[in-house]
Amino acid sequence: MPGITLNLTWPGRHAGQTTTAEAAAVAATVPVAPAVAALGQPAQAPRAGYGGTTSPTHPPLSSSPDSAVLASESRALTTSPLHATAYPLATRDLVVPELGTVGCIIPAYNEGATIAGTLDSLLEQSRPPESIYVIVNNSTDDTFWQAKRYEGSHVTLHQDTEHVVEVHVVDIGKNSAKKVGALNKGWELAREHDFIFGVDGDVRLDQRCLEYLRAEMMDDSRIGGISAIYSIDAHQASGPMAWFLLSAQRNQFAGFNMDNLLRNRNMAVLGGQASLFRGRALDALMSRYHQSHPWTTDSEVEDSLLSLQVRDVGFSTKISALARAYVGGMATGASLYAQQVKWTAGGIELMRQRPFHPNLRLRWRENIAMLFNIIVRIMFALLLAGSLAMAAFAPHPIWLVPPITALALNLRITAAMKDRTWRDWLFAGLFFPTEAYMWMRGLYFVVSWWQVMNKVEKDNWSAQAKAESGGGSAGWIWVVLGIGAIGGLAWFTWTNLSDAVRSDLLTWGWLSLAILSILLTLGMLKKLVRKHRGFHA
Repeated sequence: MPGITLNLTWPGRHAGQTTTAEAAAVAATVPVAPAVAALGQPAQAPRAGYGGTTSPTHPPLSSSPDSAVLASESRALTTSPLHATAYPLATRDLVVPELGTVGCIIPAYNEGATIAGTLDSLLEQSRPPESIYVIVNNSTDDTFWQAKRYEGSHVTLHQDTEHVVEVHVVDIGKNSAKKVGALNKGWELAREHDFIFGVDGDVRLDQRCLEYLRAEMMDDSRIGGISAIYSIDAHQASGPMAWFLLSAQRNQFAGFNMDNLLRNRNMAVLGGQASLFRGRALDALMSRYHQSHPWTTDSEVEDSLLSLQVRDVGFSTKISALARAYVGGMATGASLYAQQVKWTAGGIELMRQRPFHPNLRLRWRENIAMLFNIIVRIMFALLLAGSLAMAAFAPHPIWLVPPITALALNLRITAAMKDRTWRDWLFAGLFFPTEAYMWMRGLYFVVSWWQVMNKVEKDNWSAQAKAESGGGSAGWIWVVLGIGAIGGLAWFTWTNLSDAVRSDLLTWGWLSLAILSILLTLGMLKKLVRKHRGFHA
């Protein structure tokens, strides 16, 4: 097919145009077999998975729940230019990246156990990125050497279409800006690409994830950034506590995903796990905010701040309808506590700085709902104790409506999960696990607001890193102190009241609790009966 030009990026040059003859010359020097050949190193044996087979060390992406319905879900995409970009295989020519080039950035901190799986899933993409930049920072394990095995040129094959992927690995050593510094270093290297794809070092992408993201981005020039649908990897840990925590996070992520999917797919946060950004949008926000780089350390939730800035310069932020990524969850109480406090405290700071920003409306609703949930549960515990103390407790079936509604909502969320397992059904159906996790989230909420309102100077990034390395605490000291303070104050007050005042207090207390419970139940009912319109969380 003479006369068509190729827009490829090679080591040592920026994205530019390469003629068909030049591409053929390059193809002649790059192994066309699905091998992993690092620059300056002997060619290795073909790595299973790049030519359509599966990897012996990682589960096949084609066996994910998404792949079973890819054909039916993507009829609209199969007629897009994505499927007309390759030359006939017989000519051994390379794919024409007519939809713009993608530079992938992977900030990697102590990802030695997972970075290979992430790189495998990127190279196994139906439409992989043109370049991958692994930016190792502050690591104390073998992340660099694990990633180094992939450095160099890769030719991958998908449905008779060849793709060339350049993998670069850079270790920036000690870096005070942590993940933000790694992202910005990667952006410096990848900025000549049309799109920037941010991926965490413990993420496994569905095989067509990037293809879907790129197609949706090209279909609407107003989109500045688009996020994949995130699911917590359910197979990363074992043991009762780990399974409980992972199931809880899967339920939480699914609810968050569905909220965003049903808001016209407007995404509040373009998470760092797997999000594609338009280069023009990043350039525009840097110009407006006089930044030298897209990401800044002004917030502990750098992805949330960047999402706000993308909206500020006139672009939309979306969640994909089809692209999916499986991310690592927190398998210990300490790591979950540190992560959730960092996320929540960072979000609260943004809410205080920009209270009326459209991307923060969902956060406001989540925080208000959490406050109501905490108040209702504390009031119920205190009123129940007071009623039992006065032998005045008369249970009524009407009080079963809120927990039954909550149970039904959790089951509906589980049913909407794309890759639900029996553990997800068990977590939602037993009720008590979801209730326990709600109390844990209440703890994270209170600690986060306390940190922000009291201007506590704490490096939540370091706290999370320490917790993920086996240090830190799960925050149970706050639970003990909180229960002790509330219980002690309630007991002291109660013992100094007359019986008449106690009776009035119980009467008005139960009435107030009933009103709050009705409001919460109506909110749950609204989510329970809304149509999911074919979306899967």
